[in-house]
Amino acid sequence: MVTISQAVKDILDNQVFYQEAIINGIVSFNKLARNIKDDIEKDLGKKVKFNAIVMALRRYAEQLEDKQHKISLNYFREILLKTDICYIIVEESTTALDKIQSLYHKTELRHGRFFNIVHSNYEINIITNQVYKENALDSLMDENVLRVIDDLVVVSLLYSKDYLMIPGVLYNVLRFLSWENINIISITVTSQELNILVERKDAMRCYNVLEKLAQTSKNRKLEL
Repeated sequence: MVTISQAVKDILDNQVFYQEAIINGIVSFNKLARNIKDDIEKDLGKKVKFNAIVMALRRYAEQLEDKQHKISLNYFREILLKTDICYIIVEESTTALDKIQSLYHKTELRHGRFFNIVHSNYEINIITNQVYKENALDSLMDENVLRVIDDLVVVSLLYSKDYLMIPGVLYNVLRFLSWENINIISITVTSQELNILVERKDAMRCYNVLEKLAQTSKNRKLEL
């Protein structure tokens, strides 16, 4: 049988921004209880006392507080920022992939150059310096180029250790950007690096948010 506490947990586990508000202490449990009361009664199939929902919310908040102290953000090593980036999206095909691979081998990756290829089921994405844009488009002239986005920035987070097996790392980073209403166009992940592609207008806000997060974690003052 589903309890009130379980119903509250099920609802809030799927509502990240409710969790953020609770963690940051800016939510009114009374108002939140009124907001989710109908959903809880629907789940339980009966009327529920308002105060019982408030108490369940307070217990949920205590569980969040206990959980946030289990993951310490002490894995940052460096934050890099690469400007003048373009994003080219091409329909997937064997010929397109061959052309892109040829471009990659001709690219000078030293001196801060950037060339990232993401091959998905239906498209191939190229993230590279603006200086390579025209050469890339010329090479892909006979391919179906779906979209080209200019004037982007890649903010790269480098980690001090392998974080792939640590649950919640990406969430703990990306939620701060979402909270600041920073739009993420694309992300790419390696075993020690997270690359976040954003518009130029969001670049410094993105960098500052992550720099603050990194410095706080180094000082061991912030735990999530």
